[in-house]
Amino acid sequence: MLLEVRDLYVEFRTRDGVAKAVNGVTYSVDAGETLAVLGESGSGKSVTAQAVMGILDTPPGRITGGEVLFRGRDLLKLKEDARRAVRGAEMAMIFQDALSSLNPVLTVGDQLGEMFVVHRGMSRKDARAKAVELMDRVRIPAARERVGQYPHQFSGGMRQRIMIAMAMALEPALIIADEPTTALDVTVQAQVMELLAELRRELGMGLILITHDLGVVADVADRIAVMYAGRIVETAPVHDIYKAPAHPYTQGLLDSIPRLDHKGRELYAIKGLPPNLTAIPPGCPFHPRCPRARDVCRIDVPPLYRVSEERRSACHFWEETVDASSA
Repeated sequence: MLLEVRDLYVEFRTRDGVAKAVNGVTYSVDAGETLAVLGESGSGKSVTAQAVMGILDTPPGRITGGEVLFRGRDLLKLKEDARRAVRGAEMAMIFQDALSSLNPVLTVGDQLGEMFVVHRGMSRKDARAKAVELMDRVRIPAARERVGQYPHQFSGGMRQRIMIAMAMALEPALIIADEPTTALDVTVQAQVMELLAELRRELGMGLILITHDLGVVADVADRIAVMYAGRIVETAPVHDIYKAPAHPYTQGLLDSIPRLDHKGRELYAIKGLPPNLTAIPPGCPFHPRCPRARDVCRIDVPPLYRVSEERRSACHFWEETVDASSA
């Protein structure tokens, strides 16, 4: 196994109290596999990724429990120098806002080349040549002429390609892509996702794709983990999720996707709002918004029930959800 996150807990101490952002998250990803992590804003997707990468803002964030095993090593026990050596060289991250993630006063060539200077000890000249190769690899036109340009001189889609090039510069074993298609139009979204899938196949790397959009991951993910209120509420192979979700929250996310055969109908939305993480409801955290909630849901936190060999659901009544969604 390439990466195993085991029972991870992260909290933030705020003026309003302790926000429990990640509550016992467990998932894994292997080489050559794509795991999509889905959920609304505030569900804990990005915080989990930041904890895995070791870039969590501390304070106010704090990891209070769990393990992050990368190739068998618990990253949470490494000293900062050893952790920094892993970042970039063995695992990398693509952030959702390329413009704010890139340095506006450095050329894209300098920013791409820095990876090779720091981690490989290359000269600036050789690093610049590698930067041109990377820009060609992610299909940026006229890379040799544009390597000396600044981030603001590129379109949103091209900036995201530069972020992808930066992440895969040292050919890491794992890439975490955090909402890589945010604010891009549909055509560019498809191009970016196709590029990520192609690079994953070419390099044999593991890919964690963080998103709130089930439509984006349909063609690229192998497995899906759905998060709500800092917990995994369902995990399954991608086709099982689309065929018959086993959690009402997953069903709600699927129903929220616009469909051509529903033209003229009102777009479905899950009622209510995600819970305040400083005061997560007792029992199942989704119960205030769940159409199937019963008394037990308001009292007992559901474990991840075994639905099948590769599938789990944190719903006391997952069988009813599967039956209803497959009917």
